[in-house]
Amino acid sequence: MVSDPELKYLHRCVELATEALEDGDEPFGSVLVGPEGTVLAEDRNRVAGGDHTRHPEFELARWSAAHLSPAERAAATVYTSGEHCPMCAAAHAWVGLGRIVYVSSSAQLTEWLAEWGVPAPPVRPLPVNEVAPGVVVEGPVPGLAAQVRELQRRFHGRA
Repeated sequence: MVSDPELKYLHRCVELATEALEDGDEPFGSVLVGPEGTVLAEDRNRVAGGDHTRHPEFELARWSAAHLSPAERAAATVYTSGEHCPMCAAAHAWVGLGRIVYVSSSAQLTEWLAEWGVPAPPVRPLPVNEVAPGVVVEGPVPGLAAQVRELQRRFHGRA
């Protein structure tokens, strides 16, 4: 269950996703938080330049591997605007990060894209636990999912 104090991190994820959209990128944002509530790192999508591995969740996994001990990684939480894709879920598990809390699910995004007639992505949008079964995952967060849907709608240019 997502606690009220955690909502500020999810709101920041939506802000980062908005920044990405305003910069011409896909609207995704993520925040890495330590066990005491300290924001350790944050990022947003940066795939517009052509490198489609520049997802914020992947960047946070790489950052944590370079800057945190295994115990610190395991105690951290990744908050994100959208559920990790399979690439990001694998990176998360391989570096040993802790819990994931997401605003909108891969299933929701898939449904929205189909509704708007957007072609499927090149990688199947699997739930995190199908890729990384040991990771604790929470989401979606209904109160914010509508905001993420609107960002996705704007990115894909649909009414």
